[in-house]
Amino acid sequence: MTEHELLTYEQARDRAAIDPAMSALFNWLESYPGNPHAELGRPGAICPFTRPSRRLGATRISLSSAGAEDEESAFAQVRRAYADLDRIPVERGKEEFRAVVIAFPNCMSDAGIEMLERVAKQHKYYSIVRFRTIGLLHEKSKAPGLWNPNFHPMRAPMPLVAIRHIVEQDAPFIIDQHLQWAPYLLRFGLPGARRLMNYGRHRRTPPTAVG
Repeated sequence: MTEHELLTYEQARDRAAIDPAMSALFNWLESYPGNPHAELGRPGAICPFTRPSRRLGATRISLSSAGAEDEESAFAQVRRAYADLDRIPVERGKEEFRAVVIAFPNCMSDAGIEMLERVAKQHKYYSIVRFRTIGLLHEKSKAPGLWNPNFHPMRAPMPLVAIRHIVEQDAPFIIDQHLQWAPYLLRFGLPGARRLMNYGRHRRTPPTAVG
């Protein structure tokens, strides 16, 4: 696999048979994000976006050789992924299901994760103005779940950066990111505003006692 090569989901499955890093990544993709989890705090998949993207052939996967000392290279790869995202062929009206996943198996150390955190942070505003979202997952992630703060949904067997379009259903993630309100509402208008208000109201409602 050459540096920067983007694979379809099917190509990644084939590569997993001969590449240990891709095998670990692919097994996680198969078993985790698109499936339910007992600790998630709500029914349905951990990431409802995953399976539709895969079904439409709109997911691209890459392995980077960058290590903790290769911040410039990692930055360039992540920046390139935004253009790669727009080139994924999908039927008209399904563009929002495009996703690019870049795994960094040589960044398992604390230094590697810290480097990728800087790279992701540097792309925060770049993502916002392009109606994109960027996420960093790794095995030590402490990011809490929306419905169960004791669950950590952003954990993966190796550090990876995921880039996709912002979708209307992202309201729970947008509500605390005030800088994202303007582009979100610009894109989704009144339906988006209703989602933000409904989620804000739901979050303020005390949980009902059971038992």
